[in-house]
Amino acid sequence: MSGAVLALGIGAVTASGCVWYLPALADLRAGADRPVSRRLAAAACVTGWATAAATALLLLLGVPARPLLAVAAAGAGAGIGLRLRAAVRRRQEEREDAACWAALHCAPPRRGPRPQYSFAREVACGLALAVTAVLLLAWGRAHGVSTPLAVAPPAALVACALPAAALRAARGERPVRR
Repeated sequence: MSGAVLALGIGAVTASGCVWYLPALADLRAGADRPVSRRLAAAACVTGWATAAATALLLLLGVPARPLLAVAAAGAGAGIGLRLRAAVRRRQEEREDAACWAALHCAPPRRGPRPQYSFAREVACGLALAVTAVLLLAWGRAHGVSTPLAVAPPAALVACALPAAALRAARGERPVRR
C-alpha cells in the first residue's frame, strides 16, 4: 500500500473524529470553567487526533519510516500520559467532593456510569469481532474454513445488535449500563 493511500485513510478517519476533538477543543477554550481533570482529558484527546493528522501529513510528504514512527510514538505517548494524569486528577476531585458532602452530613448525588467505559466496551467488542473474522479468514483457509463461514458469526452478531439498539433508541430507552 502506498503512503498516499494510507495518508488518505488516516486523514478521513481524523476528519470524522471531529465528534471527539471539537468538544474537547471547547472544553479547553472554556478554561477554568471546567474541572482540571476534564481539561486534561480534552488535551489528551486533541493530542491524539493532532498526532493522527500530523502522521497523515508526514505520510503525504514522503517522510521515511523511522521519523514517522517517532512522531507517532511521541504523540501517542503524550496523549496516553495526559489521559492517565486526567484519570488520577479525577479520582482526587471525586475524593474532594466526597469530603465536602461528608462535611455537610449528606450523601453525594448519585452519578450514572461514565459513558467512556460503555464506548470502550463497544469498541473492544467490535475489535474482537474483527480480529476473530480476520483470524478465521487467515487461519481457516489453510484448514478448510470457507470465507462465508468465517464472516458469518461476526456478521450475525452485528445483525442482531443493530436492530436491538435501533428499537431501544426508537422507544427512547437508555442503553443498558453495567
